[in-house]
Amino acid sequence: MTEQSHNEIFHASSFLQGQNADFVEQLYARYSENPESVDPNWQAFFEGLGDDASDVTASASGPSWARTDWPPAPNDDLTAALDGQWSSADPSPKTLGQKVKAMAQEKGVSLTDAQVKQAVLDSVRAIMVIRAYRIRGHLAADLDPLKLTEETPHPELDPRSYGFTEADMDRPIFLDNVLGLQTASMREILALVKRTYCGTFALQYMHISDPEQAAWLKERIEGYGKEIHFTQRGRRAILNKLVEAEGFEKFLQVKYTGTKRFGLDGGEALIPAMEQIIKRGGALGVEEIVIGMPHRGRLSVLANVMDKSYRAIFNEFQGGSFKPDEVEGSGDVKYHLGASSDREFDGNSVHLSLTANPSHLEAVNPVVLGKVRAKQAQKNDIERKKVLPILLHGDAAFAGQGVVAECFGLSGLKGHRTGGTIHLVVNNQIGFTTAPHNSRSSPYPTDIALMVEAPIFHVNGDDPEAVVHAARIAIEYRQKFGRDVVIDMFCYRRFGHNEGDEPMFTQPQMYKAIKSHKTTLQIYTERLVKDGLIPEGEIEDMKASFQSYLNNEFEVSRDYRPNKADWLDGRWSGIGKHEQGRYQRGKTAISDETFDKVGQALTLLPDDFKPHKTVNRMLKAKREMIEKGNGIDWATAEALAFGSLLTEGYPVRLSGQDSTRGTFSQRHSAVIDQETEERYYPLNHIQSDQAGYEVVDSMLSEYAVLGYEYGYTLAEPDALTLWEAQFGDFVNGAQIMIDQFISSGESKWLRMSGLVMLLPHGYEGQGPEHSSARPERFLQLCASDNWIVANCTTPANYFHILRRQLHRSFRKPLVLMTPKSLLRHKLAVSRKEDFTEGSSFHRVLWDHADKGGTPGISENKLAPDEQIKRVVMCSGKVYYDLLAERDARGIEDVYLMRLEQFYPFPALALTKELGRFGNAEVVWCQEEPKNQGYWNFVESNIEWVLGRIGAKHTRPIYIGRAAAASPATGLAREHKAQQDALVDEALTITKDQ
Repeated sequence: MTEQSHNEIFHASSFLQGQNADFVEQLYARYSENPESVDPNWQAFFEGLGDDASDVTASASGPSWARTDWPPAPNDDLTAALDGQWSSADPSPKTLGQKVKAMAQEKGVSLTDAQVKQAVLDSVRAIMVIRAYRIRGHLAADLDPLKLTEETPHPELDPRSYGFTEADMDRPIFLDNVLGLQTASMREILALVKRTYCGTFALQYMHISDPEQAAWLKERIEGYGKEIHFTQRGRRAILNKLVEAEGFEKFLQVKYTGTKRFGLDGGEALIPAMEQIIKRGGALGVEEIVIGMPHRGRLSVLANVMDKSYRAIFNEFQGGSFKPDEVEGSGDVKYHLGASSDREFDGNSVHLSLTANPSHLEAVNPVVLGKVRAKQAQKNDIERKKVLPILLHGDAAFAGQGVVAECFGLSGLKGHRTGGTIHLVVNNQIGFTTAPHNSRSSPYPTDIALMVEAPIFHVNGDDPEAVVHAARIAIEYRQKFGRDVVIDMFCYRRFGHNEGDEPMFTQPQMYKAIKSHKTTLQIYTERLVKDGLIPEGEIEDMKASFQSYLNNEFEVSRDYRPNKADWLDGRWSGIGKHEQGRYQRGKTAISDETFDKVGQALTLLPDDFKPHKTVNRMLKAKREMIEKGNGIDWATAEALAFGSLLTEGYPVRLSGQDSTRGTFSQRHSAVIDQETEERYYPLNHIQSDQAGYEVVDSMLSEYAVLGYEYGYTLAEPDALTLWEAQFGDFVNGAQIMIDQFISSGESKWLRMSGLVMLLPHGYEGQGPEHSSARPERFLQLCASDNWIVANCTTPANYFHILRRQLHRSFRKPLVLMTPKSLLRHKLAVSRKEDFTEGSSFHRVLWDHADKGGTPGISENKLAPDEQIKRVVMCSGKVYYDLLAERDARGIEDVYLMRLEQFYPFPALALTKELGRFGNAEVVWCQEEPKNQGYWNFVESNIEWVLGRIGAKHTRPIYIGRAAAASPATGLAREHKAQQDALVDEALTITKDQ
């Protein structure tokens, strides 16, 4: 390296400018282990510093709280070592000295060589101190309102650890615009970095690898004039929101003493922080905000942020409902309910929606993200700046619930990103009765956010200005960079886990401190009085006025009645509530023209496209199916369903693990060029005015991804939204979503969903983990027409049930057992006429041999209806096993009937079909063990039908595997023996029958 280029490096990017200090430290550590591993110029410079190698390596190895060798002893030989190199031929130290000398001369100061050497040394050490505060200053910040945490010494934040003595503290140090300073004393530097990083506001950001993001944050908070500052108007606005937040909670405590409300007492600064995000966000282009939060503080957010009327909340405390009396539904407790409203600040209107959710902490997170993604699609918000997700968390749940990490994992993925979420952690410093040291292994609950390099603002909840300041920077950062950001608000719970709990049982010291601790409003009021912003008695007038208003609202709340439910407003207008017990078939057939157009598009590729040879063969086979109108397999039927909906203007979104290709290499929604890896999506090239098809290979998650897709359906009723499990049994990883949201959301919160869950299911000898989608669990949750549970056996029926999701006047989740071996089964095929005019979905399907048989599938002749001795009812893959074996044996008096939809149970349709066979015994045959599968659900329903038709045999017979703890055997021989036995038993009629 030439002397000129070396000088240029130090001039442009010297560590004297600060931004490369971390690089220099790591380089120094590398040098200490092997001097030859760095450039010769750096070797000479580091040799001149003369630090002990172990100290250098330790300095670069991590935080002091994780090390046993801190603090290091000050190196008294550093100056001597530097002096020894000062006159060497190597230009490194000379260049530094020249830089310092030039800076001094610009200020009219003349330095001797000794002073220059000392100035260089001071500058290097000062940069090390500044960087230590940037990295670890938050560890010494004033964050705990209760002052219960023991102060831990952090020697790396002490200038003495870097060789500064008290006598050195006032000596000028040349910084060249570090901290926005040219020169300053160590005492001034220390005061500035302590104010910036160790006050009631502490930013943790040095883990961010993107230099632009880190530099923006640093610039936003460092230097004189960057301190927390609010105008008188801004401070009064904060005061007003604290009066409302505290006043509301105290009013409820008086009126409903001991009643659970999960109040915000102790965390009231959350309310002005939320206001700031809405206000500043509106100014930065946010048009809509979707909020998810736990029960703590929810009522205060509903009232003081969402503008839900106090009278409505008081009415709910008195046993009233959030919905009109004529609207059916089980309802939910008041601190689980959602709401929506419009807020306006400075002429910018922002629509707010708070998502309803259960007590399963953090489960609402992916639901909110999915809703946001759908709303961004509706607004064509490509930059993802118009719709903002805000997630509120408790500290213990944020650290403890795995779905938090899953949602962070989704945040940067193409198919799931939303442009960044603002996470606001209400850090109570406790979880129910569990102390932090028992509920997490990391210093902060927010350390999970380090996985995505999110900046973390740690703030003291008793300093509302610090909290609001953090909120303002957070929304600005999110809007600029489109990344997640976290606010960690340290506060406390004044009344324990809930208002009826006794926290002194488990945390006596904490709650002794809380009882004597002033409220956030009291502390802030005293501060404003001291600053002369308000006279001493004014706050009492403000509180009295607000209490008077609440009393008026309380009086009228007894007669309050909700005048409407908002669940079918906006995008949901035109969608109606399903009339229970009334079947709506839906017009799902397509025209011949649409069939041909979509089918042709599925098989065409650009001229210069080079697909895999196997995929090319599949496309040719598909083209032959379409042209002949025969032998249409499962994947082609699915693509026809998707494509036909797209031509009608309905978007289709499919998400899941490996869904683009399909777990069983059956789908190939994207064809991949074998040379360029370019992806071509045939379904997006049907016609010019079609809707869009989006297929997402998701991260390896069920919980978060299923919740995300459910959330998408809450905001978008006019898209076919599907989630596919890699294997059906994997769905149990998302059981919370199924129990708390998908199966019960409409009943609890009046929120419809049209989500489709595709769950590969069927016993093919693949062992206990790849056989059963556990249909019994879904059937156990069936009630009040809450969803549809089905298991189709033909491609055409699959086609129709998918299209039926959007061609009915209401929306219901669809739980669909999908096949594995049937994807390529020679008998599981359909004809063109099964898709076109006159066709529809059938909840009960007849025997392929019925009415003369089906060419190519079953041409076996059956006896007349009155001579049928046994009707074998079944569903799914086992039907084809039974069909093949029955036809091979030439049996004519056994009829095979397929139940395609289990819930809502098609009792009347089954009455019509079974009514043909009044003398036959009815058998239910399934592959699953007796305690699993469908038997426990269908037995009583079939019995009701048999009674209705006056059948000779009044109860169905079970045939299938014996009850078992495991879903299936993992031994191929045992599987085959079991399968052969149940097929044989189903088809064998004893003489006395």
